[in-house]
Amino acid sequence: MNGTTMGERRPIENRTLGRDGKEDVMRKVFELGGVLAAAVLIAFGIVAIVMGVGGRSTVNSSLKKELIVGSPDMTPAAITAEAEKAGLNLANLGIPKMSVAGKKIDNGERARAFAGYMRIHALEASSGLTYAQMGRFLAKPGTPAKFTDGQGATSDPKYAVIDPKTQQPVDNGRRNLWVTETALTTALNMSYMATQLSLFGIVIGIALLLAGVGFGILALGGALASPKTALSFLRKREPQPHAAAKA
Repeated sequence: MNGTTMGERRPIENRTLGRDGKEDVMRKVFELGGVLAAAVLIAFGIVAIVMGVGGRSTVNSSLKKELIVGSPDMTPAAITAEAEKAGLNLANLGIPKMSVAGKKIDNGERARAFAGYMRIHALEASSGLTYAQMGRFLAKPGTPAKFTDGQGATSDPKYAVIDPKTQQPVDNGRRNLWVTETALTTALNMSYMATQLSLFGIVIGIALLLAGVGFGILALGGALASPKTALSFLRKREPQPHAAAKA
């Protein structure tokens, strides 16, 4: 009976020890993986913050180099009065809420506002017509209204004023002005978008950094609570009793 009992116990004990050994290995793998994941999150968070701050600084520095200053009419009240005088539809203008009159355009917010004022200036010059609505050429006197844009321009070369030197139709200057304005406002709006993306990167970086720190605290706390942790070198060593007795 004793031989049979001992023979039955040994396989069970071996299986138990094997299972415990695998659990110890898996626990150590998870502990190390948790610490590694925390380190990666912290690293990515720091990189995202640095890149966001650097990008924002680059945009502001580039804007400062252009030496742009808002004109005196670049206030909501002044530009509204100008638009009304020019007969523009105020409902479709999107008048900026920020005043940049006399201010240096050195950040994304001001660049966006300046671009809004520039668009209104361009609409005032074109009598409210956009690029697509304006004729390509100056129209001859007496051109039928249906072949013009209503402001003295046409897209039909047959009714265009001819330059005596080049013998080519004369371009509509207001349309060319709109092209220049669009190029400038697009660049300014891109500056605003870049600063917003930089700010988003900073926020994401802070979130990653905090997540990494929190994850690391949980991983280390759980690991050090286990007597068989893979991070035993981080645990404070207690003095041995026999050493204290000898002293």
